[in-house]
Amino acid sequence: MVGIAESSCASTVPTSRLGRNWATTRQRSIDRRGAGRRSVLPTERAIQRPRARPMNLLPLLFYVTAGVAYGLHFTRRSPRAGRIATSSLAAAVLVHTFVIGMQTMELGRLPFVGAPGIISAFVWLLAVAYLYTEVSTDERAMGVFIVPLLVVLQAASALGDRVIEPAPVLDSPLLAVHVMSVLFAYAGFALACVVGITYVLLFRELKAKKLGFFAARLPSLQVLDTMNGRAVGIGWLFLTAGLAVGAVWLFQLQPDTPDPRVRAMSLFDPKIFVVSLSWLVYSFELYARRAIGWNGKRAAWLSALGFSIVLLNLVPVGYFLTESHNF
Repeated sequence: MVGIAESSCASTVPTSRLGRNWATTRQRSIDRRGAGRRSVLPTERAIQRPRARPMNLLPLLFYVTAGVAYGLHFTRRSPRAGRIATSSLAAAVLVHTFVIGMQTMELGRLPFVGAPGIISAFVWLLAVAYLYTEVSTDERAMGVFIVPLLVVLQAASALGDRVIEPAPVLDSPLLAVHVMSVLFAYAGFALACVVGITYVLLFRELKAKKLGFFAARLPSLQVLDTMNGRAVGIGWLFLTAGLAVGAVWLFQLQPDTPDPRVRAMSLFDPKIFVVSLSWLVYSFELYARRAIGWNGKRAAWLSALGFSIVLLNLVPVGYFLTESHNF
């Protein structure tokens, strides 16, 4: 019996050691796998979401409906289609506001961070600005140019891979003012671009002495040029204020923050460089209007150039080229 017990104990000890060795080997394997991964800062956490969540797609559906209705109204001059277009756009704004409110409750703050959030906020502000302009002037002709832009940008935002959880460094009233001012400026520049494009289309038709498709549907050249100048002027003021407030926020935060993205911000950051370039273009347009007399078609082309830079900053730069602005 003693021999059996000793034999049993002798066989148990190696088994126990084998179990501990196996656990140790497994832990080392896990550690080696984890060592090759990039460490993630607490401020870089991302909430993974399925692609094209239904909540994000709801405003897009209404924007698409409004776009189709505006197209029918513009081509067929249908009053009924015009009323449907305005109602659909108003519904899109309401639904978009609801979605932003839900995301704010989910995150505990405004979701205007990361490229998808910034683009969604821009779409919302542009829709509100255009809807106000349309209702106040009773002019729906610009909707056929504005709403397709809303559709494309909202689709880019809704199809984003993830929603970024905002970093603690973003808890600043100055940063909120910076973001909202820049987005208001972008909305003004978008309106100026659309008005400028319609000016060029109408100008070419009048120059060819063919009072046809656009002449029957668009306001006069003088009205379009005035709208372009006002939209650029308002947008430039908001952009200047937004850049100034952003610089103050950065200078206050940069020396003490441990966040490498904030510390890496400089004039050579792609996003800052491109937005500064757009500011120079619009500054030159305002100067050229007053000092050189560049009104009408030249101002329209400058507006289109400036907004193409804005779009470059929103989509490719915002998604792929910037690291320091990736919050």
